[in-house]
Amino acid sequence: MVHAMVSSRNPNTYLSVYQVCQSITPHHNDITTNSSFSQQEYFDQMLQCIGEANGQSIDTFFLTWAACLVFFMQAGFAMLCAGCVQFKNVQNTMLKNLLDACGAALGFYSVGYAFAFGGSDYDNPSKSFIGTSNFFLIGVEDLTFWLFQFAFAATSTTIVAGTLAERCQMAAYLCYSIVVTGVLYPVVCHAVWSPQGFLNAHNLDPLWGVGVIDFAGSSVVHLTGGSIALVATYALGPRRGRFYDSRGRALENPVEFPGHSPALQVLGAFILWFGWYGFNIGSALTITGPNRHEVISIVAVNTTLAAASACVSALVVQYYLEEKRSGEGSFSLSSAMNGCLGGLVAITGSCGVVEPWAAVITGFVAGLLYLVTSRWLIKLRIDDAVDAIPVHMTNGIWGTLSAGLFASANRLELAFGQTNDIGIFMGGNGTLLGCQIVGILFVIGWVTFVMIPFFYMLNYLGWLRSASVDEVEGLDSRYHKKERRPSSELIRAMSVYGHGNERLRQNIHSYEQGQRQAEHDANRFAAETGRVSGGGGNDLYTVGRRDTGSTDTFEDQQGAMTSQRKLYEQRFTADAGAS
Repeated sequence: MVHAMVSSRNPNTYLSVYQVCQSITPHHNDITTNSSFSQQEYFDQMLQCIGEANGQSIDTFFLTWAACLVFFMQAGFAMLCAGCVQFKNVQNTMLKNLLDACGAALGFYSVGYAFAFGGSDYDNPSKSFIGTSNFFLIGVEDLTFWLFQFAFAATSTTIVAGTLAERCQMAAYLCYSIVVTGVLYPVVCHAVWSPQGFLNAHNLDPLWGVGVIDFAGSSVVHLTGGSIALVATYALGPRRGRFYDSRGRALENPVEFPGHSPALQVLGAFILWFGWYGFNIGSALTITGPNRHEVISIVAVNTTLAAASACVSALVVQYYLEEKRSGEGSFSLSSAMNGCLGGLVAITGSCGVVEPWAAVITGFVAGLLYLVTSRWLIKLRIDDAVDAIPVHMTNGIWGTLSAGLFASANRLELAFGQTNDIGIFMGGNGTLLGCQIVGILFVIGWVTFVMIPFFYMLNYLGWLRSASVDEVEGLDSRYHKKERRPSSELIRAMSVYGHGNERLRQNIHSYEQGQRQAEHDANRFAAETGRVSGGGGNDLYTVGRRDTGSTDTFEDQQGAMTSQRKLYEQRFTADAGAS
């Protein structure tokens, strides 16, 4: 009430918290003035009033700050995905990341929040499968909590963006974003985090007296997103030329499609690590409660240690395995980076309930699990463009299990207010671990139940996968009318002769038209014959081959395109010089 009175004041007539509390607290002169007890009672009421008002303001700022950090992770996902794909698909990938945030905001505002937290009541022991009130935020008092949970919903949705990169239609992705934020994610969120959820540890009658411990979302956010990624990747199929040749025969050695910018990948990884502090620390929800400083401190420390441990373990073990296999090892940037992200995913579920030494172990195992799962996917010929499945799904499972292994009584009491059971390595009886397994099975089962029919329906309608020629040319060209970059000769001539020359502009236009037509014809031929664009996408004028067959028509068309390019450049430079 005090908070509402202070915040509703006109700035010109603003009253401080002290003045408001003084106005609603009985003055000590109104009580017995010669009674020391009455004066003490007055001061106690004043202090309680001021403390509550300030506490609400501090908690609101804290949760808003955490929500901003979590939302900033969208920039990290965008940079990571952009760096992992070929140059010809960058715009398409980044637009999908942007649409994730927009779709999540609208979906979580309209129905998602209602399904996840509608009608939450910590004093009500009843359980439900889904929320049934607060649609369109009607009746929601704590809007800051909605903002924080929206950022989580957007994170779970955007995990899949990189996995489907370079071959998924825009229509399919838009449909996916709506379904995930409006239906799929809210059900998982309700089950684990709503007080009416059947897996919630705060329910008055939790599962087996314990409930599922997921402090910040190893299962709710990351396992959900990673499981969707697995289903979607399997339904969509691999990129052309990745595992099969033009005749559908399996390649002995899968073809690598390296990302065009390692710098963007590392930038994205650092942004995600930074945003993860808001992700995990913010899940404490309040900073003013008793002993919350201890919870927040251990969460921050565990987040740091798990990320560092996973990065080092993935890097060192990958070097050892490569050296053992080929006789010479190398330090893999992608292994270190994804190992680090895997460690962050793993510690998310248990960051508030384990000791620092357990966080180091959790991270170390996460780095190893990333390497194992990544290689396992290649053997199964499942094409994950950004390794989202080993990072989020595998380590989402491991992070959920780690709470059932290492949760300590002291940390559980501080974070959840109960110690009905602890991790089995800390003396527990296994009940908590059993609840964690039930939570994992529920998430995977729900995702499978919803998303397998959904993706196969999109595939049946022809909305899922892009056409072969679009995939070869690049989705940027198909969906965003991206202009090709001029060659170095054109750029040099433009800088020498200026941009105001009319003849120069005509030659540029003629060159670009001919170049686009030649490249389009060659790419269409490549798509029809099973030959796909090679490399990381930086050589925009080359169509590479992915099999050992020889076709004169293909070679002639590639040669003709190169010859035409040189002819236009020579003519353009000569005309520009004459001008």
